Amino acid sequence: MATPTSTLSPHERTRVEDYLNDKIQVSADFESLDSLLSSLRSQHELQRKQLAEAQEALSKATKASSDHAEATRKRAEAFNEHQADIDRRLKALTRSDASDEAAKRFEASIEKLRKLELSKGYVSLLKEAEELSKKALTSIQSSPKSAIKPYTRLRTIVQSLKEAQPAAEGAAPHLIDYVGKLASALRDHMKTDFTKRLLGTLEEMKWPSKDLYFPDNLRAQWREYVELLLDLQTPELHSRDTSKEEPLKPPILLPLEVMVHPLELRFKYHFSGDRPTNRLDKPEYFLAHLTDLLNNFGGFFASTLQPIFDEKAQAVGSDLEWNFYNASHAYITALLPILRHKITSYLPQISSHPQLLSHFVHELMNFDNEIRESWNYLPDPYTDDNWKGMTWEVLTEQGWFERWLQVEKDFALARYKEIVDAPDSGHIDYDGVDRSATKPTKAAIRVNDLLETITERYQPLSSFSQKLRFLIDIQITIFDQFHERLHSALEAYLAMTSTIGRTVQGADGTSVEGVAGLERLSRVFGSAEYLEKKMEDWSNEVFFVELWSELQERVRQNKDGGKNVAGSMSVADVASRTSQAVANGNEHGEASEGALFDETASAYRRLRLRSESIITSTLTSNMRTALKPYSRVSTWATISASLASPLPPTSDLAPTMRTLSSEISFLSRTLGIAPLRRIVRQVLLSIQTYIWNNVLTRNMFSAAGATQLISDVEHLCNVIDVALGPAAQVGSSANVLRKLNEGLTLLGLSISGPKAAENGSASQDSDQQETAPLGLWDVEKRLFKDNESARVVLGELNIETLSEAEGRSVLERRVEINS
Repeated sequence: MATPTSTLSPHERTRVEDYLNDKIQVSADFESLDSLLSSLRSQHELQRKQLAEAQEALSKATKASSDHAEATRKRAEAFNEHQADIDRRLKALTRSDASDEAAKRFEASIEKLRKLELSKGYVSLLKEAEELSKKALTSIQSSPKSAIKPYTRLRTIVQSLKEAQPAAEGAAPHLIDYVGKLASALRDHMKTDFTKRLLGTLEEMKWPSKDLYFPDNLRAQWREYVELLLDLQTPELHSRDTSKEEPLKPPILLPLEVMVHPLELRFKYHFSGDRPTNRLDKPEYFLAHLTDLLNNFGGFFASTLQPIFDEKAQAVGSDLEWNFYNASHAYITALLPILRHKITSYLPQISSHPQLLSHFVHELMNFDNEIRESWNYLPDPYTDDNWKGMTWEVLTEQGWFERWLQVEKDFALARYKEIVDAPDSGHIDYDGVDRSATKPTKAAIRVNDLLETITERYQPLSSFSQKLRFLIDIQITIFDQFHERLHSALEAYLAMTSTIGRTVQGADGTSVEGVAGLERLSRVFGSAEYLEKKMEDWSNEVFFVELWSELQERVRQNKDGGKNVAGSMSVADVASRTSQAVANGNEHGEASEGALFDETASAYRRLRLRSESIITSTLTSNMRTALKPYSRVSTWATISASLASPLPPTSDLAPTMRTLSSEISFLSRTLGIAPLRRIVRQVLLSIQTYIWNNVLTRNMFSAAGATQLISDVEHLCNVIDVALGPAAQVGSSANVLRKLNEGLTLLGLSISGPKAAENGSASQDSDQQETAPLGLWDVEKRLFKDNESARVVLGELNIETLSEAEGRSVLERRVEINS
């Protein structure tokens, strides 16, 4: 039913008016009045239903709220009643009127009760431990196998108590100590009993004699007692923690400890006190004795103990099976403490004797290699690394490396001094290398031998840092000292050959002139080249390649951390002594090409190139000095034709030929083929320039004079080829003097030629005319005509290096042309 307008509020009336004004704006809107009323009725009915539903939901919510409030009130009343009841009972129990005081007294009672329960647990645990110990002790004699189970349980209790103590803030220390001592005492008692049993069997076996008595009954006894000792030790063994990268240290298994004991007594008998076998200068005696023990009894353990190990490994599971990996390796592990004890007492006795210390470390490295190669000893079977060896323990763990390194360095430098101070150290060794190679001095060969011996000394080391220290502190140091010696020798030669040096030395100048001077230079060149090649060879050896690779890997790993690469040496320190490629690779974070001897080899290469340049300039200077008399010959235009064939060389050329013959012959015996050819080529080019500038272009030549000059050049080439010996190639000297020979071809042209042939027989064949040699006049006509004609005629004469101007200049040297 519609609500009257008068009952509406002003706001509602305004909304109604706005609605009607919006819907009825024109007269046509009255036609849709029915539909509008119908829509309003529908909306009103829908809103009425929604209102009814909301009123019903409100009623239900109000009822639920009332019910919840009533339930909460009842729970509060029940809680208060319960709290009052607790207070009454607490007061009655503690006989106190105040509830707070009563609570404190109750808590104290509860704490006493808790302590009582804890004490009961302790007593129960002590009782169990005592019972386990008594049970094991009772069973040892009658059934030793059954004593293992209660002992294992007791060990488990001890281990559990120790693991739980930190969480309990260190509680019950006396209990843990007592139970631990109880377990240790039981273990010692069981170990003593089982050891006696095994020793009795070993005596019947006649252990450790070479001829063992080992029938089946003794084998069964031995196996039983070995298994008892292994079972006794199993709770003490460590499981492998795969999260740790450090290699495991294997334990000495109890059966092996028992069996090794008589071997230890025998060792001490021979190598302690005043026995003749106990010599400080013969560490190989006791090392060889241990090797013999391995060789004599290793097979026994491999054949009899290994099956027991295999069964035990399956029984203990994957965590402990590594302790029973290899019986032979376990035997070695049991023997090594004997050696450690001997080394501990031996090293202080030889520490002040460098020769003995060096010898001992060398023998100990040989012992380590024997163990690795013969037995493939791996204390930790799960690691890929080889056994570090006893040498590593002595040098690294016991700190003897620095002392040993200093001893080896002193020995090496003393030996180096002996080498360089030897009277024949500067002599060239013609037999130490191939005939075609450059000959070094005897000192260079001996230094190389010394360095190779040093490599053999430290190559077996397992520590990368120690190997790198050996390389840098000893080998590269000796390389540097010898380089300085060679460099000083070269500087001394240059000083002696300078103007001031010649003035000071006076009459002694012959020691640096001629062959004597070349010998001085050849010593430097040959030694530098020899050691440079040796360093290149070393850089390709497996040992140094692996050392270089490991160095690169360490540099990459430490490039961000700034750590040292080896010991106290930083990347920059190592790079300055080995190769700058180390630092370059570190900067870019990637591997770099290089080798350990890059820096040292580069220094020797520079010295070799410099000495080769000085040899070339010295030989060239000697040649020019010898050619001066020849350059002053001025009779080339007046020389008459000679009937002698072949023509003898000009007398003034004899000093040059003698100089070239003696000096190149010396170099051919001293230098390798490649450097010899390089040097001789430069000398020939210098001869060519000298003769061209001082003889050919400064004098006038007759035909006979030109022939004589050609003959002289041929004699020079022949002298050089003969002096070169095996290094000579057919026509090699003449090929180098190509420009000079082409000029001599022009200079030596015959006056007769095709022009004279025209006056001959008319029946001469035209082909013969074309193949006849060109004559002086025809070449002169065509050479001076124009450049095109000059190029053609030079080509016909097979002259390729001379320009047109040079050809004309040479031809003008003929007196016939000039006149």
